[in-house]
Amino acid sequence: MFKFASRVESIELSQIRKMFEISNENAINLGIGEPDFNIPQNIKIAMKNAIDKNYSNYTPNKGYIELREEIVKKFDKENNIKTNPDNIIVTAGASEGLYLCSQALFEKNDEVIIPDPGFLSYEACVKLSEAEAISTECKMEDDFKLKSDEVLSKINKNTKAIILNSPSNPTGAVMDKEDIKAIADLSTDYDFTIISDEIYEKIIYESKHYSPGKYSDNVITINGFSKTYAMTGLRIAYLTANENYIEELLKVHQYCIACASSISQKGAYEALKGDQSFVNKMVDEFKRRRDLIAKRLDELGLECSQLDGAFYAFPQVENSLEYVQKAVKAGVITVPGSGFGQTCDCNVRMSYATSYENIEEAMNRLEKINITQ
Repeated sequence: MFKFASRVESIELSQIRKMFEISNENAINLGIGEPDFNIPQNIKIAMKNAIDKNYSNYTPNKGYIELREEIVKKFDKENNIKTNPDNIIVTAGASEGLYLCSQALFEKNDEVIIPDPGFLSYEACVKLSEAEAISTECKMEDDFKLKSDEVLSKINKNTKAIILNSPSNPTGAVMDKEDIKAIADLSTDYDFTIISDEIYEKIIYESKHYSPGKYSDNVITINGFSKTYAMTGLRIAYLTANENYIEELLKVHQYCIACASSISQKGAYEALKGDQSFVNKMVDEFKRRRDLIAKRLDELGLECSQLDGAFYAFPQVENSLEYVQKAVKAGVITVPGSGFGQTCDCNVRMSYATSYENIEEAMNRLEKINITQ
């Protein structure tokens, strides 16, 4: 009988996609993490113009030089990260960036620290590289923020890297500056790499974003356009790291993707160069929805941490799998917390990247069937 590679058999299909696929037209989907906004008009025009001008050929492996130059300016202005176009790779989404890092850096016997709860792709990418994912608990009493002392307790001679994600998927937590800097210092002291997934960087409410790449050279910073500019389906993102990393990352990129979409790159260039008022309006609307879902979850008796960023709530329930099934019957799609880590059997993820009216109705449905735990 045909046997698949054990590294593939060891992982499961995404719980998020599973819940997305069982949705029906009458269900309210709080499961998918995708802005419900259209791409800004100026970005659409830039991509249409690119098609008309026949920008349909391969691009440089690292991406168009003018786009990489704009990304360099963005890192300098907004993140205090000094880089250059040669140290930028434009990728097919942040997911490709994560995959590049895992394949270029990790191998058997390596240990990679990941947040728990954390985005489910982190563990999967580590396992596909045949390294070991070391879960580090982000405690609810700390509002699910990863703390530097927890990280320190997991470090040993086999520690190759840590993956950070702030703001966090699935919790909405925004890490404190003190912990970001402390972990950056640890990466220097213990010589491991930080892979910083900053895809939700702009979707922050009362808190502030800090990039570990400001404090250490041992950092690969991943960011993109999916969440900030509602460009999820265009699969366009980028990473930066120092020259010691870039060549090895580029090898995987070349033989996996070759280059990111030419048309998407033209849209990304316009996204960085053009008017940013769309982003501000979108974040303001997410904040309005955040306030609503936080209020309604409290009224339902579902304890939830402070929601500082991204567009997720991660309330506590008695049993996440049972809760999700009851919610489905009520016409509300959520995602069981068990898909995000070893400590999350009593949480569910709810995305408020849907309309204010949908959130109101979803909460009404949950309230009516009395599935509060």
